[in-house]
Amino acid sequence: MNTRIRRTTALLAAAAALPLILTACSGSGSDSGRADSSDKASASATTGEGGTISMDRPFGPACSTVPKNGAGSFDGMAKDPVATAASNNPALSTLVTAVKKAGLVDTLNNARNITVFAPTNDAFAKIPKATLDKVLNDKAQLTKILTYHVVGRKLTPKDLANGSFDTLEKSKLTTTGSGESYTVDDSANVVCGDVRTANANVYIIDTVLMPKG
Repeated sequence: MNTRIRRTTALLAAAAALPLILTACSGSGSDSGRADSSDKASASATTGEGGTISMDRPFGPACSTVPKNGAGSFDGMAKDPVATAASNNPALSTLVTAVKKAGLVDTLNNARNITVFAPTNDAFAKIPKATLDKVLNDKAQLTKILTYHVVGRKLTPKDLANGSFDTLEKSKLTTTGSGESYTVDDSANVVCGDVRTANANVYIIDTVLMPKG
């Protein structure tokens, strides 16, 4: 008799515990589902169809020099118009000086949906100092050079594969490349591409572009 009571009690206890066990399993499965979903979302941010690299993020060797936090970081620059964003990037200080001398700060900051090919300080350093000083003090020539670096629409990396684009200087520049390797006018390499600012896509380049005419 005692044995029968013990068996009945054990069965009742097991039955009572069953919903708790099922709930725990369901919760575990749900967490796993959320984790899978999160992993997939994370992967989709970095990979596209067929496992190709997504260009929704900056790419290129010089991107590693961009500050990780603050106004000069990628997130920080995305909040500011392009001239302001450039002023917060230490690698673009010569370009910012040139833009100020040419009186183009407001022009660039107020423009909508543009692309800027932004030469680094090292790019300007390739120009002999005497020549660079002369250009920096010739507002008309400086404006011509700087506006040649600006295209009047936002360009994606895909657009750069084999493109020819009208610049604000009124002549065309050309781009070629694929993946994470692009060249502008067969002379300048994109060293950090697809950088977003509030009003522009920016491609940081290692050589100053010169207008054809």
